[in-house]
This record gives sequence, C-alpha cells and structure tokens, in this order.
Amino acid sequence: MKKILLLMITLMLLASCSSSSCGSSCDSSSCDSYTDLYNGKDFSGWKGTAGMDSYSINDGVLKVQSTGGGQHLLYTAKKFKDFELVLVSKSEPSSNSGVYFHTDGTSRVKAGWLHWGYEAQLNSTEKEKRKTGSLYGIQDIAESPVDETKWFEMKIRVEGKRIQIWINGKQTADYTEPENPERPKNRIGRLLNPNGGYIALQAHDTKSVWYFKEIKIKEL
Repeated sequence: MKKILLLMITLMLLASCSSSSCGSSCDSSSCDSYTDLYNGKDFSGWKGTAGMDSYSINDGVLKVQSTGGGQHLLYTAKKFKDFELVLVSKSEPSSNSGVYFHTDGTSRVKAGWLHWGYEAQLNSTEKEKRKTGSLYGIQDIAESPVDETKWFEMKIRVEGKRIQIWINGKQTADYTEPENPERPKNRIGRLLNPNGGYIALQAHDTKSVWYFKEIKIKEL
C-alpha cells in the first residue's frame, strides 16, 4: 500500500513539474523569448545602404566588409524603440565596426560618422582609441574587455532614455540621455528617436572584417 501511495505522489509531482516548467534553469526574465534578427541563411529582414556587396554569408556566419566608397550600413527593415539586443561576433585583427541603433539607416559618408542615433563600438584596431563596448562619443572606454578575434557576446539594452552595453556580461556603458543633451555640431543627431529607429551593422572600410553568427532581439 505504501509503495502504491509513493508511486501516486511521484506521478503527481512529475505532472506538476511538467505544467509549471519545474527544474527549468530560466527565470521570469530569462524565459522571455528573443526573436532572431539574422536567420543564418539569407538577408531576410535586412537592407543595405549601398547595395549588398559589402555583406556575405558562409556556413551560417555573416561577414561584413566594405567594398569601398565609404562606410556602408546593413540595417533592419523594422524599427525598434525599447529593446534588448544580443549579438555574437568576432573580427579579423585591426578591424573597426559598430552597431547602430535608433538610426534612420543613413550615414554621413563624407565624414564617416553616424548621422542619426547611437553607436555601440566594435573595434580591434590600435589606432581607434574608442574600444569595443564604448557608447561611441558618449561613454568611451580606452581598453577593450575582450580579444575581438575570438567569439564574444555584446548586449545592448535601450529602455526609455537609458542605454546600457555589456560585453561578455561585463557592463561597459550605462547612460541616460538628459532632456536637452548638448552635442557637437558634427554629431548633432546623436539622440534617441521617440519613435525608435533601425538597427544597423557598420561596414567601416575595406580592411575591416567583422563576423556575426547570432543576432537576436527582445522588445521591451
């Protein structure tokens, strides 16, 4: 009788665990689903500012390298306002890039700067002093937290006026945009857009090569 009772209790516990995800490692925040922005197969959901010659896919890995004529942007077809973006990337040595957000999908080609929105810096060069994980021109870091030639994770979170960046789980930027931010004349558009904007990958120059194998987003 006791064995039967124990068996019944065990079956009830198993049923309860199944219905409530008992034993799952995720919590209320980590269980929230991300959506893949990059499917590992093609450029569905993406557009290029100067065609698609600066981008290629091989074995599921997206390669970004400018074909010349200034920097180019590969940007999402959809706009995002509040979000958490995760990218897994690496580079060849001495390569520059960046992740733009709240942008309108354009760049100042002559000056080589982001026209609208913000940039999370990706940089394995010695020359450029704003290192990987910087919120470019706003909160810059002088030493990279990673070896960019090996796969690493960047997470960007935008919620309201607050922007945060993490590299492999280490926070590198935490900025809240004030009501009337002062910007240099050549970067006057470095602002959050109240309606959101596109996310873009920067093909910086012909010598800079960056790879991405995962790009996913969670809207907040």
